[in-house]
Amino acid sequence: MEQRKESQDKETVNMNITVYLGSFDGCDNSMREAVRELGEWIGKSSNTLVYGGSKIGLMGVLAESTVKSGGKAIGVEPGFFVEKVLQYDALTELIVTKNMSDRKAKMIELGDAFIALPGGTGTLEEISEIMSGVSLGLIDAPCILYNHRGYYNSLKQQLAKMVEMGLSSEERQKGIHFADSISEVIELLSK
Repeated sequence: MEQRKESQDKETVNMNITVYLGSFDGCDNSMREAVRELGEWIGKSSNTLVYGGSKIGLMGVLAESTVKSGGKAIGVEPGFFVEKVLQYDALTELIVTKNMSDRKAKMIELGDAFIALPGGTGTLEEISEIMSGVSLGLIDAPCILYNHRGYYNSLKQQLAKMVEMGLSSEERQKGIHFADSISEVIELLSK
């Protein structure tokens, strides 16, 4: 995995931030605003967005807000999505993979930090792989779940249950963070 790159300004860390999130809009408009806020921060802070490449749903909101704020957005899409012309048109770079497994691997390879915003089963699958990698010490990068309005409360409870039942440990899960606001996400990324 690529290491974080420090710029000349010691307080600014330029990262590739891999974000997993829904390709649907969802039914909560505050979610779109939170996604937009994160994208604007990524763009204005000279970090680079790495995401699934789509122009639809929350994914499109994230890419658009990142690019319009002066940032770079790298989309990673399997060929069958590209054929359907689902990619955001103003991507800085589009990486086309053979399939979904290659897509996941490339997004992990490119990432210096990983965030899961609310999404569907694909988002859950992708962040689960990151959580497992962090727990096993294979990924040494922030793993943050944005718990918008309690979206990931059940997952948080499940992780606690794993520890309670002796199937995991607090030590193994110490790199997995839950944030209740975008400002908390940004604070975790800034550490």
